[in-house]
Amino acid sequence: MPILEVERVSHWFGGLQALKDVSLYADREILGLIGPNGAGKTTLFNIISGFLTPTHGKVIYLGKPVQHLPPHQIVRLGIARTFQIVKPFANLTVEENVLAGIGMPYYAQFRGLVAPYRTTANVHTASHLLELTDLQNYRNAPANRLPIGIQRRVEIARALAIKPKLLLLDEPAAGLVAKETLELANLIKNLHQQGINIILIEHNMRFAMSLCQRIVVLAQGEIIAQGQPIEIQANEKVINAYLGQE
Repeated sequence: MPILEVERVSHWFGGLQALKDVSLYADREILGLIGPNGAGKTTLFNIISGFLTPTHGKVIYLGKPVQHLPPHQIVRLGIARTFQIVKPFANLTVEENVLAGIGMPYYAQFRGLVAPYRTTANVHTASHLLELTDLQNYRNAPANRLPIGIQRRVEIARALAIKPKLLLLDEPAAGLVAKETLELANLIKNLHQQGINIILIEHNMRFAMSLCQRIVVLAQGEIIAQGQPIEIQANEKVINAYLGQE
């Protein structure tokens, strides 16, 4: 059974149909989701993560439908995400951003009002995540004063704090220089090797094609192709819709 199944999902914004009968699955892989601007990629992420409810269709996670659950319940089930526009807690340090992620399961409980979150165990977990994402040197830095590449890693570290089974990355390489992109690719591969399922939206084709085992292509809200990177690169529909003729 795949960890995630999207079954015939459609979504309308007023009179605009953003997604049209989209069906896909993800399981034990790094899955790429590509397509031109306005193709519906982030809308699909918003539906999977509970920020939007589909007009039609189902999202099945670990065998159970979750399309009507709010984001905080989706997160508790083990689906974490980052955003296209980075959204760290600006007035917190990098370490505090990660600690906020660790405390997420308790926010809706009374314990979240009275229990201190900076426990020895939580700080140890945060330190591990900072080391994993190569953020040790920024532990005490205010998140809003860091370069975009570092902020993107802060978002990943905060997402990892909930111990996700499925991680959604929305354009994680956007705005990164070549060295940062390579470091990010190595981090994503490492996370996948540790057993985390990953779906990423990406416009950097070299990055996506070298990193993902399988790719789904959206155009105008519909899936026009899916397969291994070598198949996608040779697909005429994809070339015409997105990659362009050279």
